[in-house]
Amino acid sequence: MPSELYKVEANLPIYSIWRFVSDMDNWAPLIQGYIEHEIVSERESIWKFKTDLGMIKKKIELKVEITSWVEPTKVTFNLTGINEKMTGKGYFEAEAIAENSTCMTGFLEIIPEGKMAKMINNKLKKNLSEITKELTEAIIEKIGEKIIP
Repeated sequence: MPSELYKVEANLPIYSIWRFVSDMDNWAPLIQGYIEHEIVSERESIWKFKTDLGMIKKKIELKVEITSWVEPTKVTFNLTGINEKMTGKGYFEAEAIAENSTCMTGFLEIIPEGKMAKMINNKLKKNLSEITKELTEAIIEKIGEKIIP
């Protein structure tokens, strides 16, 4: 079960990060290979994106369900594959260092299931680190472009 944790220090106030990550519409488009997403309810959305695991290129549909919002520090979520057998979970956590400095942590775990799970696991271990880092940094960059008051 591949998982990855990535931390980055941002010159942003904790509430700017919170306002951004507390709305899935803000961070869904930042996932690598993003195609589209649909908000089903306040806590649930469907994400569609393309993935490239070497020889395996697929369009993936995932249900993303927010399991908790803890203002201003943490958003946790579960992942369930719609067209692929997989589950997972993740979170974004912010810790204020100073008034305008925050440590942000991104965590992602994906568990492939089914016949191809072993092969996908090996490829996913390599890619998950990059995906987690890119998404966490993209969130920080996007907030920096338009600091949410």
